[in-house]
Amino acid sequence: MVERVRVLAADYEPPAFAEVPTPDAAVFCAAIDHSSGYDEPHRVEGEGPYEGSALLWARSLAFERRRPGLLSASSVAGISGRELATILEVEGDGVSDPEGRARLWRDLAEVLNDDYGGDAADLIAAAEGRLGGSGGLLSRLAAAEAYADPLAKKSFLVAKIWARRGWFAVADPEVWEVCADNVLMRLALRSGLIEPGDDVERVRAATRDAFKAVAEQAEIPPPLLDDLLWERGREDPDLIGADAGDLREPPRRPGVHFY
Repeated sequence: MVERVRVLAADYEPPAFAEVPTPDAAVFCAAIDHSSGYDEPHRVEGEGPYEGSALLWARSLAFERRRPGLLSASSVAGISGRELATILEVEGDGVSDPEGRARLWRDLAEVLNDDYGGDAADLIAAAEGRLGGSGGLLSRLAAAEAYADPLAKKSFLVAKIWARRGWFAVADPEVWEVCADNVLMRLALRSGLIEPGDDVERVRAATRDAFKAVAEQAEIPPPLLDDLLWERGREDPDLIGADAGDLREPPRRPGVHFY
């Protein structure tokens, strides 16, 4: 397993997220990045086609380019589900639960407005380079409903983007974890790296812990391993092996907006 990961990483270039223009754009896009609900792939501004999560990001960022500041606390503080649905609709195809996503944006905007002057850059500054611990980036993001996941999947995603864009210098890199979503769970299960089960939270936690160990043994930063496994594992569920056979990730718990 470790050697396989080293081979895969040898020629891998992780995304730089150059398309994300501001810290605010990153935190608002990630806040609603779950089970997009789009039915088909689509092109956005001549690029793509994108599908699922990638389509949600592409559409959101396209609107931010046309209307700079759209993805900010001041802009979405009072957004309705209908307005959000209009922003994200592509050729008549739209996201699921626009009302719920709009609520997440409003809640996040309230946290930023109340505690950080409405600016994600101020949240970053307040963390003083720390991912973990009281007052670190993860705990500060967790004040918003969208980032309340105990395994901090979305928070690690945002932190990774901010770090790659040079907006957040991480002082405690030992805190990094992979983002245990359905792609990584499936890879871990099919390879035999973790044991199957119906408890999605247990499987998520086991996936995160197992890949953290793989990253340490392979001497690969967890954020890089996370990108590698997610990008290549989406199309190849046997990317790191299929010793355990055709095992699938357990279903998402009803009513949650994270995996």
